[in-house]
Amino acid sequence: MAENRVYEVVFIVDTDTSDEDLTRLTENLRGIVTDQGGTITKSEVMGRRQLAYKVGRKNEGVYVLFEIEGTGREIAELERRMRVSDQVLRYLTVRVDEDRRRAEKLKARRARKAAKRPFANAASAGGGRAAASSASNESRDNEA
Repeated sequence: MAENRVYEVVFIVDTDTSDEDLTRLTENLRGIVTDQGGTITKSEVMGRRQLAYKVGRKNEGVYVLFEIEGTGREIAELERRMRVSDQVLRYLTVRVDEDRRRAEKLKARRARKAAKRPFANAASAGGGRAAASSASNESRDNEA
């Protein structure tokens, strides 16, 4: 069995679609994902926004975001259904699990390096070279 991956799916719905049809469409797409064995971890209707360029004589669209955890089979079926739907203007699917894993590794590496660095606490508290050099300059001024 394939491992679960995390995907973000953003799709733009036509503004002529009523609120009832929008909720029916999103529930239908959620059902497709769950029927195929995936789970939707996040679902957000981002609202009506202006498009970057005209899509089929439309200047605005309603943006919807799904975060889906699954094997990829449900993504193929979801994209197929969105492709044939007249209400969906555009969609974009991005696999984000590898990027998140990479970001966590970099964050851990930065934390390890910061812990190894001498005077790490003094530098973050406003100390460091600049504060040390200004302190030595003040002591020289006082001697003169």
